[in-house]
Amino acid sequence: MVAPKKHVSSIELLNARELADLMAAVIRAKRLLDQTLKPHGYNIGTNIGRVGGAGFDKHLHIHIVPRWNGDSNFMATCSATRVISQSLKALHSELKKAL
Repeated sequence: MVAPKKHVSSIELLNARELADLMAAVIRAKRLLDQTLKPHGYNIGTNIGRVGGAGFDKHLHIHIVPRWNGDSNFMATCSATRVISQSLKALHSELKKAL
């Protein structure tokens, strides 16, 4: 997940520099996931505002969800169910090494 430092209620309230920084962070995170997990694709999406899934008003963030052929579709993004084939501790260790 990537979020701008500035809390705003919608993405168009970020200035050009803030938006560029946000997208650069998304690209950096995707490249790191490409290198460590080698997924077949991604779901990359923005949650804006409390009702939009951001948790509270005046907040937005971008999810970067790696996907593989035959995976469990949208379970990790749309429901309370999580399918994880690797421990989060092991994944965290791999991502730290790749940085």
